[in-house]
Amino acid sequence: MEVLPDAAVFANKLKNTLIQYHSIEDDKWQVAKKTKDVTIWRKPSEEFNGYLFKAQGVIDDVVSDVIDHIRPGPCRLDWDSLMTSMDILEHFEENCCVMRYTTAGQLWNIISPREFVDFSYTVGYKDGLLSCGISLDWSEKRPEFVRGYNHPCGWFCVPLKDNAYQSLLTGYIQTDLQGMIPQSAVDRAMASTLINFYGDLQKALQKA
Repeated sequence: MEVLPDAAVFANKLKNTLIQYHSIEDDKWQVAKKTKDVTIWRKPSEEFNGYLFKAQGVIDDVVSDVIDHIRPGPCRLDWDSLMTSMDILEHFEENCCVMRYTTAGQLWNIISPREFVDFSYTVGYKDGLLSCGISLDWSEKRPEFVRGYNHPCGWFCVPLKDNAYQSLLTGYIQTDLQGMIPQSAVDRAMASTLINFYGDLQKALQKA
C-alpha cells in the first residue's frame, strides 16, 4: 500500500490552495457557460496547460446534506451519472481518505472512460464546509482505463444568509484527462458536465 508522507500537512496545504482560488478576483474569470441557476467561469490554470473552472449555484438543501452527497461515500455513486465506480483505498480519519473512482465515456465516447486516484479531505469553512481533493501518483494502474489527474479541486458550501435551508455551492475544478484528446473538446465537455452536476445533485437531494 502506498502511503502519504504526512496526511495532515498534505490536507492543510490542499485546503489553503482552495481558499486561495476562492479569493481570486471576479475580473480574472471569463464566463464559460450560464443557465438560470448555475454559472460556470474559467481562467487559465497555473497547474497545467488547461483551465481552472469555477462553478456556482444555489442548492435547495442544508450544507451537511449537500456535502454528504459530494464527498466520497455511497451517496455519490447513487446520483453522479458520470461516476461508474468508487473504492476507498485508505482511510486516515473520518474526513480524510484516498479513493479510486472511474468515470464514464463522454462526447459520444470521444473521451473514453477514465480512472482517478485522489486524496480527499473535508473540513469546516466559515459557516459551512469545504470538500477538496487532488490526484496522487498511484503506481497501481488498470489497463482498461486512461489515468486522469485532478489538480487541486474542491467544493465550498455555505448556507445562504437569509435561508439556512438553501446553500451556495461553489466549485473549483481543473482536470487533466490525459490521453490524446484536443483541449478544446475537454473544455466544452467540462462546462456542460458541471452544469449537469448541479442539476443531478439537486434531483438527488429532493429524493433523499
